[in-house]
Amino acid sequence: MTSTTERRARCTPPLILALLAGGLLTAAHAGAPQPIPQAERLRAELEKTHPNTRFTEILPSPVSGLYEVWMDDNIAYVFAQDPRYFLFGHLFDTAQMTDLTASRLTQRIGMDAAPGPVGFDQLPFEDAIRTVHGNGKRRLAVFSDPACPYCRQIEAEFAGIGDITIHTFLVPFKGDALPVSIWCAADRAAAWRNLMLKDDRTLLAPNACPNPVARNLQTARKLSISGTPTLIWADGSRTEGFIGRAEIEARLDATTAVKGTPK
Repeated sequence: MTSTTERRARCTPPLILALLAGGLLTAAHAGAPQPIPQAERLRAELEKTHPNTRFTEILPSPVSGLYEVWMDDNIAYVFAQDPRYFLFGHLFDTAQMTDLTASRLTQRIGMDAAPGPVGFDQLPFEDAIRTVHGNGKRRLAVFSDPACPYCRQIEAEFAGIGDITIHTFLVPFKGDALPVSIWCAADRAAAWRNLMLKDDRTLLAPNACPNPVARNLQTARKLSISGTPTLIWADGSRTEGFIGRAEIEARLDATTAVKGTPK
């Protein structure tokens, strides 16, 4: 079993790449935080724009104008002057060589900054949507948010792959309304497929029901999953972000022992 963690283009791209691309890390400083009223204005604008998302805390970050936005135990970074864009991932101080986000996550929820391998067979598969193609011998678990565009892209890749069992754990990083309505649908696998591949919401449940969405969030925290899609392979290794069909096929063949009946 390998502990390799791969990070690719994902719905929540690493913050460090976005900051480096814009040359914004040079603006990082340890000065006084922005006034509290600016944080309050930012909260009001975010709540107006995203009424189904619960924003629990908004704090200045070490980068001028950039705020930590907490949605329960999920963290994003938002520029006060342009809150249209959310940056998910880890903020890294290159002067101190310190992962600032990992420190904050550890302080608040005990997330491990360096996740290890996952016990694949110990995952709570009863909390996932199970999809089987062909004989289902190759196995994969995916932590996915239906509001994540990269998750939709990777679902299109999965659709053309045969002989696979996919366990999809719905996580509410961008709000729980969609995950709950998918889980509570009469045919949740069909509702998931229609939404992700066709943007068709006709099969979604209009009302909530008992669901595992909150438990899936806890499972994601426990496994130090902070972005979607995150793929957990049968050998316990993981890949964060979008990858294409050819690489998915290769990883499935490399990590799945074809023995017995898949769960």
